[in-house]
Amino acid sequence: MPLPVYLHGRSVRLEPLAERHIEALTTAAAEDRSSFAFTPVPHGTEATARYVADALAAQEAGRALPFATVRTADGAVVGSTRFCELDYWQGPVVWPPVPRGPVGDAASAVPDAAEIGATWLSARAQGTGINAEAKLLMLRHAFETWGVRRVSMRADARNVRSRAAIERLGAVLDGVHRAHSRGLDGQVRGTAFYSILDEEWPAVRIALERRTGVVRSVVEPVWPLISA
Repeated sequence: MPLPVYLHGRSVRLEPLAERHIEALTTAAAEDRSSFAFTPVPHGTEATARYVADALAAQEAGRALPFATVRTADGAVVGSTRFCELDYWQGPVVWPPVPRGPVGDAASAVPDAAEIGATWLSARAQGTGINAEAKLLMLRHAFETWGVRRVSMRADARNVRSRAAIERLGAVLDGVHRAHSRGLDGQVRGTAFYSILDEEWPAVRIALERRTGVVRSVVEPVWPLISA
C-alpha cells in the first residue's frame, strides 16, 4: 500500500493524519460552518476523534492515505484531505472490473488509479489558494511518484462551489450519476464525477504551477511511521 509522506509546498504542507491533529482539526472545523452543507466535516472533539480513527483505519486497510492540511505561514492545521478509492490493476484481468487491493507485496505496491476526496478547509482558509496548491502537491505525487493512470474527484451535483473548484483544477467532467446516493441533508443527490488522466497531467500541471506560483515541491517519506 502507499506509504505515508509529507508533501511540502509554499503556502501549505500536507502531513500524514494522526491523532495529534484532533484538537487542531476540531478548532478549524468549528469556524463558520455555513460552507459545509454538502461536505462531511466533523463537529466537536468526539466527532473529530472518530473522523481521524476512521481515516486511519482506512489507511491501515490500504484504502486511503489521509492528510492534515497545514498552513505554512503559521503552522495552523486548517483542514484535511486524502487519497481514497485506491485501485490496483496488476494481476489477472477480472470481469466485471471491481476495485481491488495490490497483488504481491502490499508494502511496496502503488495504485494504478486513485481518488482525491474528503477535502475540507476552515472558513478562513477558503479562497486563499491553499486548496489549489494542496491539489497540485497531491496530483504531482499521484502522477509522478506513483505513476497512476487516473485521478478522480467527485462532488454532490448541487455543490456548485466544490464543482467549480474541481473544474478550475483542469479536471474533466465524466458525468453525473443521477439519484446516486443520499446527501448530508437526507435528500437523494446526484454525484458529479471528474477525472484527470495521465496524458492530460502535463498540461494540467503547467496551468496549476502558473496559478499557484509553485514550480517545485518536496516529498518527505515518513520513516518513523513506516517502521512503526
